[in-house]
Amino acid sequence: MSDEVQIRRGNTSDHAALADIFHESVRDGATLYSGAQRAAWSPAPPALSDWSAKLNAQTVFVAEADGKPVGFLTLLPDGEIDLAYIHPSHKGTGLFRKLYAQLETYALKSDSRTLTTHASLHAHPAFLAVGFEVTEKEHVERNGETFQRYAMQKRL
Repeated sequence: MSDEVQIRRGNTSDHAALADIFHESVRDGATLYSGAQRAAWSPAPPALSDWSAKLNAQTVFVAEADGKPVGFLTLLPDGEIDLAYIHPSHKGTGLFRKLYAQLETYALKSDSRTLTTHASLHAHPAFLAVGFEVTEKEHVERNGETFQRYAMQKRL
């Protein structure tokens, strides 16, 4: 495996691989959530038609290693980082920072002045490390399970 990682804009041909990264990250990655919470968060990989519709409404940044996606971040038009997932095999490699740097550069060029996100317990430290601040501790429910997460923002 190469250490070379490329960050690029995502496209529709990435959608299936990104759905798998999402699912594998939730189900198999390091986390502070219980097994029941993980199963509720992602019972199965997302349906590709729904997933594609979601991604097509966002700007997607993909980290690629050895010719395949290994992580991604997405940005909604209002400045919210909606999705931030790194494949379990690439966690702890600095990939989040590389992806985030590209996203922030894009946001600044687009005249965004504030970025927001709703960070999971696992993503929370990564967002803190790039300058986000917690605005609210949240509890959300999905498929009968309650999850703690953090509303966060960063002024650019």
